[in-house]
Formats: sequence, structure tokens, C-alpha cells
Amino acid sequence: MPLRVIFMGTPDFSVPTLRAIAEAGHEIVAVYTQPPRAGGRRGLELTPSPVQHETERLGLEVRTPTSLKSEAEQQAFAALQADVAVVVAYGLLLPKPVLDAPRLGCLNGHASLLPRWRGAAPIQRAIMAGDAETGMMIMKMEEGLDTGPVAMVEKCAIGPDMTAGELHDRLMAQGASLMVEALAQLGINCLTFTPQAAEGVTYARKIDKSETRVDWTRPSGEVHNHIRGLSPFPGAWCEVEIGGRMERLKLLRSTLSDGVGESGGILDDRLTVACGSGAVRLVEVQRAGGRPAAVQEFLRGAKIAKGMKLT
Repeated sequence: MPLRVIFMGTPDFSVPTLRAIAEAGHEIVAVYTQPPRAGGRRGLELTPSPVQHETERLGLEVRTPTSLKSEAEQQAFAALQADVAVVVAYGLLLPKPVLDAPRLGCLNGHASLLPRWRGAAPIQRAIMAGDAETGMMIMKMEEGLDTGPVAMVEKCAIGPDMTAGELHDRLMAQGASLMVEALAQLGINCLTFTPQAAEGVTYARKIDKSETRVDWTRPSGEVHNHIRGLSPFPGAWCEVEIGGRMERLKLLRSTLSDGVGESGGILDDRLTVACGSGAVRLVEVQRAGGRPAAVQEFLRGAKIAKGMKLT
């Protein structure tokens, strides 16, 4: 049965779910997304969110409040008389009057196997922790941070060299189909919810720029997970001497390798780097102001040799 849906989301990750709900024949009565942000080369242009672009393409009403805390915003939300709100990476707090307004509540598409990795950065944190699997979950929202009961789950293996960007794209597609299935079950009153386990709760705090620099004294497995967990954004990085000056180098792909040496030392001409224990071989890097490049291409333009050091 078609439902009256309010969709709430902001980044690229949210777009396939919005599109899938529309294609499934539900009535999307309004789309909430974060306001346009300053962007462009000089940071002076206001750039609408990816969800706003898709909403306008679909010809739907878009709303961009900076907050939902005011009584006026909450009344405007309730006036839509929605059956359900679908929330995927919206980025704003939903107060209790908003959570209670839709007839069937608010469903959230969350990119982890709850209760592990509640919070803002579950994809990056799962890889950085070396998790072997994660998944998408559809849950009913409560006032707590990602604490609501779960209705549906689809697991996803995390490959040993998989980056956060690759996992993002896989979960983005899984989440769209899973949410459409959940809405179909909700529409015929067959969607059931199970409380989250009390054990195994972890929090995926937002990635801070201060933690992005690579610490070569850590074991190779941790360094490798750090690199791939922050790729492509915001990107793990280190410094290296190129042409007589120190330059920041973003590290986008790596793989575990054999080798022993001083932490950060370059062990061969393939850019294998010694860690606190073991080594990683860099596969893809990006110089400041440049584009991503395979290590072989990078080494043709940068004179970096065995015995040099990354810091």
C-alpha cells in the first residue's frame, strides 16, 4: 500500500533511497535536507545538498530548515500528515514532537550492525577497527542516539583492502532496497521490531582532522586499516621530502606487505613502508593540489628511494 512519506537526508548516501522510494510509488509529501552550504572555488557560492538536487529533479517540495527545535517548524512538519518519515544521514537532531508526528513513526537507515557503531561515522570506524563485516539496518527512531528497535538487516562483508568509499557505495545501494522492502511491510502492517542488544555498544564518533595523520609506529594492520578507513575522505596523510622540501602526501590505498625496518622507512622501490611491526605497500596516493595516482605513476614524477622516510 502506498504511504505518505516525509524523506529526510542530505549527502550522496541518501539519494538512492529517496529515488527508490519515489520509484516504488509512495507519495513523498516533502523532503527535508540541510541548507545549502558555502562552496565553490572561493567558498562564496551556496551549494545545495545532493538530496536537494535530486528532490528538485523529481519535482518534489524541498524544505531546508537549520533546526527543527522551534514550535513553528514542528507544526509545519506535523501538518504534512505523513504516515512515516524516512531518515537517512539527515544530520539534524529530531526532537520528540517530530519523532511522534508521523502516524507510523520514523524509520532510519543506519550503516552498521547495531548496537555496534552508533553515531556519525559508522562506515569509517568499522574499517578503522578492522571489522570483517558490517551492514545496513532499518530501525525505528527514538530520542536516544541510534538506540531504537531494529526491523531489518542486510549484512555486508568488508574485504581486506576495501576502502571506506567502496563500502559507502555498497551500503548506499543496499540501504535503498532494504528501505523500500521495509516500507512495503509497514504498509501492510507486517513490519516487526526487535530491541537492540544491551551488550556490544560502540560509538562511531565523527572523524576529526587531528586523527588523520598516519602514525608509522603502529602495527601494519592498524596503519592499513587507518589508510583505507579514511579513503577517499578526509584522507590519511603523511609527509615526505620531494625535491628538497617536505610535502604532504595523501594515502588512498594500501595493502599489507612483508618487511622490517625503522618505522616510516621506505624499504624498496615499490613504496613499501615499515611500520611498528610489519609493513604496508602503498598502492594509490595523491600529492597536494594533484589528482589521485597509482604509486608507479607517482614515483615517475617524485624521486623517492629506498632508505628515505615518511613522517
